[in-house]
This record gives sequence, C-alpha cells and structure tokens, in this order.
Amino acid sequence: MKITNIESYPVWNGRRNFIFVVVDTDEGIDGVGEVGIVNPAVLGAIEHFKPLLIGQDPMRIEHIWQVLYRGGFFPAQRILGSAISAIDIALWDILGKALNVPIYQLLGGKVRDKVVCYPHNVGHAMEIEPLVESCLKTKEEGWKFVRWGLPQDGEILEPRQSVLAAIKQFQAVREAVGDEIEIAFDVHTRLDLPDAVWLCREVEHFRPFFIEDPLRSENPDSFKTLRPRVHVPLAAGEQFSSKWEFRQMIEEEWIDYARVDLCICGGISETRKIAGWCETHYIKLATHNPLGPVSSAACLQVNLAVPNVGVQEQPRKPSEMLPDIVPVHPQWEDGYLLAPTRPGLGIEFDRAAARKHPAQEGWRRANLRRLDGSFTNW
Repeated sequence: MKITNIESYPVWNGRRNFIFVVVDTDEGIDGVGEVGIVNPAVLGAIEHFKPLLIGQDPMRIEHIWQVLYRGGFFPAQRILGSAISAIDIALWDILGKALNVPIYQLLGGKVRDKVVCYPHNVGHAMEIEPLVESCLKTKEEGWKFVRWGLPQDGEILEPRQSVLAAIKQFQAVREAVGDEIEIAFDVHTRLDLPDAVWLCREVEHFRPFFIEDPLRSENPDSFKTLRPRVHVPLAAGEQFSSKWEFRQMIEEEWIDYARVDLCICGGISETRKIAGWCETHYIKLATHNPLGPVSSAACLQVNLAVPNVGVQEQPRKPSEMLPDIVPVHPQWEDGYLLAPTRPGLGIEFDRAAARKHPAQEGWRRANLRRLDGSFTNW
C-alpha cells in the first residue's frame, strides 16, 4: 500500500472554521484527520509535507512521524505540529480500516467500555443566571460535568472583576447542580500568578474537578510557584505541541490532568507516549477537544485504550457536530461516548459535503483588553 494524495478540507459550520485532512492510498483505503490550530498557515504546512508523503507506506506511522517532525532540521512546533497531527490521525484511521479493527484495538484494546465527557456550558460572561440555566440543562440531558470559563465583560477582562464574578458563579452553580456533578473551570491562561492563587483558594471549597490553564504556558516554571500555594487539581497542556513540552510539567508533578490536544501535539502517536509518561506520575489525561467530530473520534479511540483517563472534552454531542459532513459518528449516551465497533476511527467523512461548506474569510482572531486599554490574553 502506498500514499497517493493528501487533501485539506477547510470547512465552515456557521460559527467557526475547521480543517480536515484526508490521506488517500493506492488500495482505495483513505483516512481522515483534523487540525488543532485552525490557521491558513497549516494549509501551507500540509502542502509542504506532500512530497515527503506521496509514495510512502502509510502503515509506517512512527517512521513518517519522525520524518515530518525532524526532517526540517528545526523541530516542528505548533503549526507544523497541527499538520503532523492531522496526518498521523489519518494514518491510524487507514491502518484500522486495512486491518478491519477500531484503532483502540491497535493500542492494546479497551481498558474501559465508555469515556465520560464534559460539555461546553454558556460561559465567559459575567452573568450568573444564564450560566446556571445552561448547567441545569446539561445535567438534565445526562452529562456528569459542567464547564465554563473565566468571565469577562464583553471585550474587557479586568482580573479582579473576573475573579470576583467567577467566585459568585461557582457558588451559584454548585448550589444549583448539587454535589454529584463535577465542575471543570477554564481560566484560559488569562490570569497572572497572584490572581490565579486568589481564585484557586477562593473556589477550593466548591470542589472543582480541575482548574484549567491558570497561567500562561510559555514558562512552565511558573507552575512550580503556583502548585504549593493552592490545593485544587490543576490541568494544563492544551497549547503544547509535543512530549518535550509536557516533560517538566509531568516530571515535576505540577499538574493533575494533562490537557493533551491530539490535533496539535502530534496525533495519536505522540499522545500515547505522553499518556504513558503521565501514568508513571499518576497524572490523568483530560484530552483537549474543542474541535470537530474527527478530533472527538480520535480522542475517544485513545481514551478507550489508556488506563489513566479523567475526562474527555466534548463541546456537544457528536450527532450535533457537522452531521452532513460526518454522518456516522460515535454514540453518546448519558454523558459518555461509547466504544465504536467500526474500523479505524469509526466514522465516515463525506468529501462532497465538506466542499459545500468552504471556510469563511476572517479566521478567528479575538482580543481582550483591560480597563486601562492594555492588551491581555484572549
């Protein structure tokens, strides 16, 4: 079997863009992957990789990963990493289809029958009532988690105001959903150390499942200062593009949950290595998945085969995600994704439907500012 073509599909779903990548072979078996950083630069990276891929054996997945990551002398990071991730996922899809088994069988088989997920609730606003309504709605639907992010006032994010609002939201949500529902809260890297410490201490008694990305990711050493000053579970890693970036976080045990993004960090191949590393430090995966149905399917395959899994991010039920482009998807039931039995990723990708929804101009760029007009993290 040889690779014959690689094609990108930038898609618009009415709210945002996605990028899917299809790898074709001379035996008529194709595979699909998804890009984590939805940026036109990734499309250029896919084209750049084409000459290295055409004619290669798609079953040499690890070899291809090494060639793509190391072949340019400079280590591949986020943009190239996103392209490599999509290609890697597509190659695993091909391998599963060629052998007529789900990918999780190739990773050692199931260690669980289903994977618990958390949704995206109404968030990033200062109001309390819409958030509580959203959390009660997802609880009624069967989700076992609620999740929202650090509140902001339109395009203004003033740390003190946001932390005060978040504390009130925590109290209202916990009182509304009860003790049995887990709370995941995403700071989204928008606080500095003093405010992150303040927030974590104030919400500790509401028993969050984790506080995500309390600090920026460029300098992981900052977690060395944060970790001993707070007593809530911490999650980080969605911005990392390889196992090497996770290294210090894992070895120093500064996090409790590794937010591995399969579509940025190197695909299934790299994620299983990170997962094994985490297992030696009793760190669980909380796979980062704010993306589309291909990413969801890839996360599910890994999480079914990895023993140290905490939760999978799942913005909405798979049946609600681009149903015309991905008409066959994993089954969601009562807050869990169930193990698929179809080969590969267990999904179908309709290329003709994808072409009918081309990506829109104006790729997402969002800026936040403080009251004094200074720039702050999106």
